Amino acid sequence: GQQPMPPMQRPEPQNQPPRQAPPRAPRQKRKRRRPRIGRILGVLLLVIVVIVGGTAWWVDSSLNRIDALTDSATGNTKGTNWLLVGSDSREGLSDEDGERYAAGDLSEGGQRTDTIIVVHVPSVGGKPTMVSIPRDSYVEVPGYGMDKINSAFSYGGPQLLQQTVEQNTGMRIDHYMELGFAGFAGIVDAVGGVTLCPKEPIDDPMAGLNVEAGCQKMDGPTALGYVRTRYTSANGDLDRVERQREFLTAVIKKVGSLSTMINPFRAFPLISNLTDAVTVDNGDHVWHLASLGLGLVRGSEQQTVPVGGFADTDAGSVVLWDDAAAEELFSTMR
Repeated sequence: GQQPMPPMQRPEPQNQPPRQAPPRAPRQKRKRRRPRIGRILGVLLLVIVVIVGGTAWWVDSSLNRIDALTDSATGNTKGTNWLLVGSDSREGLSDEDGERYAAGDLSEGGQRTDTIIVVHVPSVGGKPTMVSIPRDSYVEVPGYGMDKINSAFSYGGPQLLQQTVEQNTGMRIDHYMELGFAGFAGIVDAVGGVTLCPKEPIDDPMAGLNVEAGCQKMDGPTALGYVRTRYTSANGDLDRVERQREFLTAVIKKVGSLSTMINPFRAFPLISNLTDAVTVDNGDHVWHLASLGLGLVRGSEQQTVPVGGFADTDAGSVVLWDDAAAEELFSTMR
């Protein structure tokens, strides 16, 4: 029989390398998706806004408010003017606090003011001006004739004091802040004390004060005595108003410092003491206080109403203004 024919084989091409499988593409590692920096910053900013906004709302709703300012008879003046008052009312003080603060007779009724300061904040640029009005200034009190200016506070509270200040300075008062006797010391303790610099040693048992000359940190009761004392220095109340401005400036700088703001153990006690101690007008809010604080943190021009002399009157020993110099001072702020 016939042999089957072998299958035909295709001749392999000469000089050709053997066929190889195509190389595999390298496997790519999956990249982990990292959160974008912008997104993180956005979340942090939102958290900060919520915390700051919530705190501001809490502080604003906790402020003590009274009908402190009446419709002004004085036309609008440039900038913003604050009337700052330190009240020496002992209302609400315990016997223990009264002893700690050398407050004297706690049953003594009524309220007086040993601190009267007008702060003028310019509308655009420039430093604020802080002007002390001595409590014994002999001025026209509307409806009561010539009297000491602090008597206006006793007779008719903040509204009569506002009217008296406006009538005698020609400056319109836009905002009001009153600091109570006990709260005064609480704010100082909340910020860890303030550094004050007596020019000479002061020993005044009536104010509970005994300090050496030179810069030193003072706690609440000591700082309170420092701004109250007036019987141990040559110029009496005129020296005291300088110490009051020194204290106020020191507190504002300490409150506005980074070490206070970022420390919750100081910030929250400060806020608590501030809302207890401060009284504002019904139309004032925490953002008004913040604006005042920011202006004063940068520094201020400090003045006392120019004094022309002293006199004994039916109202007692009084301070007489140098009318021409006082008018020159106030005209720069109107």
